[in-house]
Amino acid sequence: MKTYSQKGAEVKREWWVIDASTMPLGKLAVVIADKLMGKSKVTYTPHIDNGDYVVVINAKDLVVTGNKMVEKKYYHHSGFPGGMRELKLEEVLEKKPELAITEAVKGMLPKNKLAADRLARLRVFAGSEHAHAAQNPKEIK
Repeated sequence: MKTYSQKGAEVKREWWVIDASTMPLGKLAVVIADKLMGKSKVTYTPHIDNGDYVVVINAKDLVVTGNKMVEKKYYHHSGFPGGMRELKLEEVLEKKPELAITEAVKGMLPKNKLAADRLARLRVFAGSEHAHAAQNPKEIK
């Protein structure tokens, strides 16, 4: 019996929607990364990008455990001397709640040539409305 290796032309992508207010950030990121990579499919092939599209809603109602709201920090550097910027998770959720989920999922994806394409299939929305109803996404419980 030969091992099956999926071809790029055989990829079938589905759309999934998940509510960010139902589980903690880390567990949410694991589920999203699994769908983006396609690891839950029986046709998973490591060198082929066969993952699905994931729509995340209610990013502003993100759930975290412990003191992460005040202790978790996001860093950004402008490239100039003294250009380090630091934001707490609570500040990120006020200004740009999509960033917290995107960064968590980005950290869960493997660092390779497929990572950017996989991350591009992630759509995060702050509220409960999203622009992808026409794709008939299935809900992840």
